[in-house]
Amino acid sequence: MKTIDFYLDFISPYAYLAFEKLPAALHGCDVAVNYKPVLFAAMLKHHGQLGPAEIATKRDWTYRQVQWLAHSNGLRLDLPAAHPFNALALLRLALATVSEGNPGREACAAIFEHAWQGGQDAADPQRIAELTRRLNPVRDPAGGEVKVALSCNTDDAIRQGIFGVPSLVVDDKVFWGFDSLPMVRAWLQGDPWFEAGAWEAATKIAVGAARRRQ
Repeated sequence: MKTIDFYLDFISPYAYLAFEKLPAALHGCDVAVNYKPVLFAAMLKHHGQLGPAEIATKRDWTYRQVQWLAHSNGLRLDLPAAHPFNALALLRLALATVSEGNPGREACAAIFEHAWQGGQDAADPQRIAELTRRLNPVRDPAGGEVKVALSCNTDDAIRQGIFGVPSLVVDDKVFWGFDSLPMVRAWLQGDPWFEAGAWEAATKIAVGAARRRQ
């Protein structure tokens, strides 16, 4: 059985969509999924990138597209009252639901639903307190162990060259984005495309021009 590391941040609507669609995408595949919360903001900082919601026109497009993707895939998605929101408490809560390692699917599902169903403020302290009571974490979400676990997951993602969420890693291959789910399934099913060299060739394209960073 293969294992997929699913790197996620609850701030991302694409991570939510991929999470919801993942069981169907992996149907019939002999695979286990390890859900790994990461701090997307730290990854953006490391790579010197802006988040999609930090560019005004891209922000508008993102919200339109994710609603369309949800509609076209038969999924529910309600935009939260404010976005981006501070997801740190939600990430720590997920990790606090287990005594060690990473959270299960049920806890992640509850937190994604908190953020992306109902159209409410995902960072509202009262709502987070209610969610915490419902999930009944076995560790203190604000405790040192949980903070270290989140930092380690994020550092692990950065070491692998991961730059966005959702990212799925299997057999040392990184697949990024909601729209990569069919590609992941193809890899798991032994699609011959992967043996033709296109994966490796993509890393050998020369840089023709590069912008100077200000």
